[in-house]
Amino acid sequence: MAGLDLFIDLTAPNGRQWKQPTGLFINNEFVKSSSGQTIASIDPATTREIASVYAASAEDVDTAVQAAKTALKDPSWKQLPATDRGILMGRLAELLEKNRELFATIDAWDNGKPYHVAYEEDLTEAITTFRYYSGWADKTFGQTISTTPQKLAYTIRQPIGVVGQIIPWNYPLSMAAWKLGPALACGNTVVIKAAEQTPLSILVLGNMIKEAGFPEGVVNIINGYGREAGAALVQHPLVDKVAFTGSTATAREIMKMAAVSLKNITLETGGKSPLLVFNDSDLEQAVKWSHMGIMSNKGEICTATSRILVQKDIYDTFVENFKSTIQATSKIGNQWDESTYQGPQVTRAQYDRVLSYIQLGISEGATVVSGGGPYPPNSNGESGYFVSPTVFTNVTDSMRIYREEIFGPVVVIVPFETEEEAIERANDTTYGLGAAVFTKDLERAHRVAAEIESGMVWINSSQDCDPRVPFGGVKQSGIGRELGEAGLEAYTQVKAVHVNMGSRL
Repeated sequence: MAGLDLFIDLTAPNGRQWKQPTGLFINNEFVKSSSGQTIASIDPATTREIASVYAASAEDVDTAVQAAKTALKDPSWKQLPATDRGILMGRLAELLEKNRELFATIDAWDNGKPYHVAYEEDLTEAITTFRYYSGWADKTFGQTISTTPQKLAYTIRQPIGVVGQIIPWNYPLSMAAWKLGPALACGNTVVIKAAEQTPLSILVLGNMIKEAGFPEGVVNIINGYGREAGAALVQHPLVDKVAFTGSTATAREIMKMAAVSLKNITLETGGKSPLLVFNDSDLEQAVKWSHMGIMSNKGEICTATSRILVQKDIYDTFVENFKSTIQATSKIGNQWDESTYQGPQVTRAQYDRVLSYIQLGISEGATVVSGGGPYPPNSNGESGYFVSPTVFTNVTDSMRIYREEIFGPVVVIVPFETEEEAIERANDTTYGLGAAVFTKDLERAHRVAAEIESGMVWINSSQDCDPRVPFGGVKQSGIGRELGEAGLEAYTQVKAVHVNMGSRL
């Protein structure tokens, strides 16, 4: 099979030009896959192919893991002072800052999100995350433990080892930073697999990793299909930990595969997050935050507040204001228009999935008060995977659009009467990732936040995220935490050392 060039020239619709790597990044070099299999990247706004990149086979995964295992033992990484690890990570952050325009261009083109969003939000998050964890590199340490005068005990925090990381397509670069930041700060080595839907920016990141000065094999980057490359990575006997962000269904399969060798796992999975609006809230702010919480990033957000519960006496007003906000704010268009709020769904498959849920909601008897199909109507995705932001009312808690994650610009708005009812209905889900509460009553705000079953609660906001603050869910929304100091715990293991100071048997 004829192979691709390892670098191709690309010019994006905004005029930005660059040499795009197409190979697998192993041992600080780009190489072809053993099978020659490729993945095509598609512009979801035009449905035209952007580029093709190599897809890893199980054999390629083994090569990458072996490289990571060798690097783990190499003195150039293993014995590198922790402060110097942090310096390398700081350099990487600087290179991302220097190339912010390039990375924003790639993720906008590849994913469909507006360029200005990728530039201002996604890149800011990625850069900040690397900088945050660069500062932690020399601040993870053990402790001494008092026992008896004849004994000394202490602990050492050590890297877990070779880490296999699998990232999603909705935030390609910032999700890579979430995974790589704490793993590298703690001294692990990594094989990271990008989502097959958005394979481009992660390869350009490989150039920056090499330029920053990371030793060979410390970070290895592969593209590939989950059923082949992803499964091979999770099941590889030399992989000590698996970190995954994606759907709950895929996480279940990963957990099964990792269980065979009792691998350490971190899973950040799906959500159906509730947003509660009480009648004493600032209604204008509640509407604005609620709109952003579901319609930003075209609804492709794991923490999207896709179930809005509104106290009954303000329900009708809220729905009308929400609908007006969509009409005034949610401009749909291509990635390069600065006024675009909502771009296309990432792929044809995701476009079809979202539309199928809209039709399901209609068939279940829910009322569409805004949107309800493709954008423009009857387009069928030929000119791009655009979906009209859709609002359902007259929704019951048993409907699938209320219970299942849609991962698109679709929201249900339902009324409630009492605080107790709101909490009970908010918790009536298999998910538990995020939740939001709108009220001016601080006692109620803290009381409800404590009672909602989720890993995160926003009070009078939605989708707040900061690298200093832990991120993760409960129930079927995941296992473990990312970001913050808690994120470091996922990438270190504690070794206890007992020292005999002279006691005799």
